[in-house]
Amino acid sequence: MNIWGITGTNGKTTTTWVLSEFLRAAGRRCGYVTTVEVDTGSRSFSTGYTTPPLAMLRDIFTEMEGNGLSDCVMEVSSHAIHQRRFGDTVFAGGAFTNLTEDHLDYHKTMEAYFDVKLDFARIVASSRVALPSDGRRDLPPYAVCLDGGMGGEMYEAAGTFPLNVLPVSRRRPAFDLSGLKLVGDYNESNVLVAAALAEAAGVEYGAIQSAIPLLCPRWGRLEEVETVSAARVFVDFAHTDDALRNVLSTVRGFTPGRVWAVFGAGGDRDPVKRPLMGRAASETADVLVVTSDNPRSEDPDAIIAQILQGVVERNFIVEPDRRKAIFRALADAGAGDTVVICGKGHETTQEVKGVKYPFDDRKVCREFF
Repeated sequence: MNIWGITGTNGKTTTTWVLSEFLRAAGRRCGYVTTVEVDTGSRSFSTGYTTPPLAMLRDIFTEMEGNGLSDCVMEVSSHAIHQRRFGDTVFAGGAFTNLTEDHLDYHKTMEAYFDVKLDFARIVASSRVALPSDGRRDLPPYAVCLDGGMGGEMYEAAGTFPLNVLPVSRRRPAFDLSGLKLVGDYNESNVLVAAALAEAAGVEYGAIQSAIPLLCPRWGRLEEVETVSAARVFVDFAHTDDALRNVLSTVRGFTPGRVWAVFGAGGDRDPVKRPLMGRAASETADVLVVTSDNPRSEDPDAIIAQILQGVVERNFIVEPDRRKAIFRALADAGAGDTVVICGKGHETTQEVKGVKYPFDDRKVCREFF
């Protein structure tokens, strides 16, 4: 079974799923391992991890192989790379989406964070497996997005390894994205990364091109919530300053009225990014509703105070209760406005003081109406 690994700060889940769709479009039986769910070919389930622990991962691979799958696409987190959570897994190829501020509570510096991501390129380079496209032992393909953070640096550094490094950019798209239903420049980049890797894996250009218009938003990635509101309502997983800026800028492009951002920051996670998130949101949205995300063991008010340090010249509301915050935005948004509820996306719980309570942003929106 060919295993394809996707790493990067943002876009891993979407790129993983899209690549699996492109492989399936070529008639290959493909499973995936994502933050949201695992698909083994016979069942889907959640592990609670981006990259599961080694024992669990081996069980997943065994089940996939037992189901006759030819390919598996998996997210590879920086923690998993640093901890070698995937053990001696051999990767047929890989991809890098971007690198922006996140996980510095673990990696400490951006330089160390970059080095860990680069280490994955080194791991893929050491695989040298036979690719299904021609059966030859060839250089493993490694797609690098040049549009996102540190893409140029990764392209140059990965090029020092025995890899077939594939530069990807929406400025010079190799595929027609005019029919793509996934909105936003960042999603175009994600799709192009997946397409480059799929083509290197032996999928015909035509099969990829035909699959692009069939891709639809899912899993809380700029997922629109159908409501009776005069405003449009979206749920998104954006939980870094770069992701917030991307999604809110995208929404700005089709919003004639005001852009509302409901967001917080996770507790017991990188506090350095909190004011950066506040600044990014205040520079791209019209109204901010700053609330709790998963506060975990931290005081929600303290987290919010750190976010507000970065907020500049913008109308903002503070409401620590996430349900009330969502209700406030939905009640006050008017015709032509767009409300984007950020941070949790697909998640169905909120963690407070060690307890995970049922909480789904999409369901909360529907409760309001």
